[in-house]
Amino acid sequence: MNKIIDIRNITAGYGDKIVLRDVNLSLYENDFLGIIGPNGGGKTTLLKVILGLLSPVRGEISFFNNEQKVNQLKIGYLPQLNQIDKKFPISVKEVITSGLAAQKPRPGRYNQQQLERITEVIGQMGLDELADRPIGELSGGQLQRVLLGRSIVADPQLLILDEPNSYVDKRFESHFYELLEEINKRSAIILVSHDIGTVLRMVKNIACVNETLHYHSGSDVSADWLDDKYACPIELIGHGEIPHRVLKDHTHCHNTTDKKSHS
Repeated sequence: MNKIIDIRNITAGYGDKIVLRDVNLSLYENDFLGIIGPNGGGKTTLLKVILGLLSPVRGEISFFNNEQKVNQLKIGYLPQLNQIDKKFPISVKEVITSGLAAQKPRPGRYNQQQLERITEVIGQMGLDELADRPIGELSGGQLQRVLLGRSIVADPQLLILDEPNSYVDKRFESHFYELLEEINKRSAIILVSHDIGTVLRMVKNIACVNETLHYHSGSDVSADWLDDKYACPIELIGHGEIPHRVLKDHTHCHNTTDKKSHS
């Protein structure tokens, strides 16, 4: 399988504060990588490096397309909900359409194939009846579907999801994860989440980011591995059909302010 991202010895931070240190990671076509780790451990910083929003202090990140090194990838990004201005006067269809802005003919309108793709994604997200509605009138779960539609409408090589489970509405939750399985047939996915149970259920491989990065091939990680990489003791708890993990009783955790991580 072809590699699309190669991260080598990346160290990154803000000012004099180092958040990531000597991180190495390779991502391949159709990979589905779950990134977990304690608050403050560097998950968001790693995303910023991949997205080109933060230059590393040291190290190199390389991108590939069909085994050829390229300057950048086509990346779709689903941010956390609190980064979205719901007061902005724009409709559901306009938001999804904006995901094709970089491909719009100049001058001119979107071509027929692009218009059909927009309609296809609106239907795929279950938003047909809401297409003309302003985003300010949507629930958190509905807005998430809109943003997911925007992030995939251009058929990205990589889709990055930052804590998507934090505002999935329950009526759409199972369909949301089914959609990710379908999207993964066309795009590699990075899913960042504090909900370890959801991550283990969905992904193909795991990376724990806690200043450094620890990679685990496959999602069948042990409690001991999680204990060690989180630098906090973690206990597996059964919860319906979806197991989740919480931190065991402890007095100190490096790089974390929360005592629990659960669904």
